[in-house]
Amino acid sequence: MPWMQPKERVASVAARHNAPELRRSLTEPEKRLWMLLRKRLPQAGTHFRRQVPLGPYIADFVCFGAKLIIEVDGDQHGFKTALRYDARRSTWLETQGFNVLRFTNRQIMTEAEMVLDTIFAALSGQAESCPTPPTPGPSPQGGGESRGSLHE
Repeated sequence: MPWMQPKERVASVAARHNAPELRRSLTEPEKRLWMLLRKRLPQAGTHFRRQVPLGPYIADFVCFGAKLIIEVDGDQHGFKTALRYDARRSTWLETQGFNVLRFTNRQIMTEAEMVLDTIFAALSGQAESCPTPPTPGPSPQGGGESRGSLHE
């Protein structure tokens, strides 16, 4: 509901106009990450949206529940002007309360497990303020089993 958001977070006209086209024309790495987020990372509170307009920007993937943004960076992001733009963009998004993760196209296509582990860790970090239930029973790997007493 735009009227309930802080004025600066309301999407600009240009961002609202461009977002639907960007959703229709995802790059291959964006398609792959979208599939991974939907199929391999389904945990409570991890609903992601893609190509979301926020203020003057469009974030590639956003989980509003965890205040997490994931950006997919192509080769053009390695140039100085793009790096400066990305830094300004990330700073603005962080002032809105979001944590921003950036992955290169190459990382998504060749290191998907690392990408998912990093995203999962960021999502888990959001849950640190919530109490977690105790782990039931011993670890299946035997980590919780007693291997003998120090007093024996």
